[in-house]
Amino acid sequence: MSRSPLARTATAAVLALIAAFLMWALPRSGDRTAACTGRRIAGWSLDSGYNAAFARYGDDNTRLDDWTGGDGTHSVRLPDGRTLWLFSDTFLDRVQPPPNPQGRPYRWRTADQGGTPFLRHNSLVVTDRSGRPQRTLTGGTPAAPGPYFPDPQGGGWRWPVRAGVEPRTPGSRERVVRVLLWNRTPGTGPWVFGVPRSTEIATLSLPGLRLEGISEAVDQSAVADPGRRVLYGTAAVTDGAWTYVFGGDDPPSAPASSAYLARVPAGRLADRDRWRFWDGARWQRRADRAAPVLRAGGRRGVGSAYSVVRDGGTWVLFTMDAAGRGTAGLRTITSYWSCSPRGPWHGPHGRLTPPRPAADQPQYVVAYNPQAHPELTAPGGRLLLSYDVNWLGPGPADPQVNGNVQLYRPRFLRVRLTR
Repeated sequence: MSRSPLARTATAAVLALIAAFLMWALPRSGDRTAACTGRRIAGWSLDSGYNAAFARYGDDNTRLDDWTGGDGTHSVRLPDGRTLWLFSDTFLDRVQPPPNPQGRPYRWRTADQGGTPFLRHNSLVVTDRSGRPQRTLTGGTPAAPGPYFPDPQGGGWRWPVRAGVEPRTPGSRERVVRVLLWNRTPGTGPWVFGVPRSTEIATLSLPGLRLEGISEAVDQSAVADPGRRVLYGTAAVTDGAWTYVFGGDDPPSAPASSAYLARVPAGRLADRDRWRFWDGARWQRRADRAAPVLRAGGRRGVGSAYSVVRDGGTWVLFTMDAAGRGTAGLRTITSYWSCSPRGPWHGPHGRLTPPRPAADQPQYVVAYNPQAHPELTAPGGRLLLSYDVNWLGPGPADPQVNGNVQLYRPRFLRVRLTR
């Protein structure tokens, strides 16, 4: 039996109210589940363009105060189309043609007048719109270049991680670059790469990229156990009204770290009072009450540096397989996925064993720090993913990485994800 026009109108009104309520009630800004499906690494290929561009720039001796190698390898696209690359420990100096002092067919590095090159704790490299490196930004003086982000007073160093372009102040049309920094102090034993101290925010002017200042965002020095201190900024993703900032702890006795999450209103990274930390149930002010969103244990966990991107409605996390068997944490990249930055995170899924450069002792050449560069995604959704390489064997590493410059430079892949 057909309904009357009045009944049909009433039914339509009720359905409209229900639809409006559902639209209001659906999770927003990072908690959306629409179009969220599982992701895993489906395939990859070398990106010969970026690999060649950085090798060519590093080998060029036109200037001796520019980049010849480094790790960290984060990037941010600038409003004028350039890309700013942020590196942690960096070598400058001169690259010599092969053979190296051991008679091997590798380009090798020396100081300008010979001798051992000096390591700077960070640097910036600016590339043009085509991705070609143009210049290196350092601190200090032209005669004695130092780190772009100066070492803290009292000892230690700063490593840049994620960066983004924001309004100088809320609502301002003027833009600046905000850079998340890890402040670490010298250590020994399990802390040979530094004891975590705090997360900081640096402000760079645009378009000149002048360092205007550094402020503290998350102080962890009061946490007695350095292994429980969380540094934020290994990944940062803006989604709607929020920027989600991922971090990790650094337990020296465990193979893997746990992942943590903070959020800041979009465009307010430098506003320390607006940072909130996920404690497993809600967002709160106290960083010391943060709970892992991906807890290490069994086959799960992240490396000390990992990367997170959005792919449609799905969040994808790339990390070294730190909790994997054997040497997987220094050889193999894996991934997790989630429908929310808070989790639950599913995985690990997929395995990618990236190529490492030729070396005399290849068993000691390691891969680490996989970083996604979504602003440089190629047609077809092929995500640009970088990873760092280094030498980790008996004895000091400097003779190895200076005797073969390919051992301390980023390498680039194009990664394809599948549902």
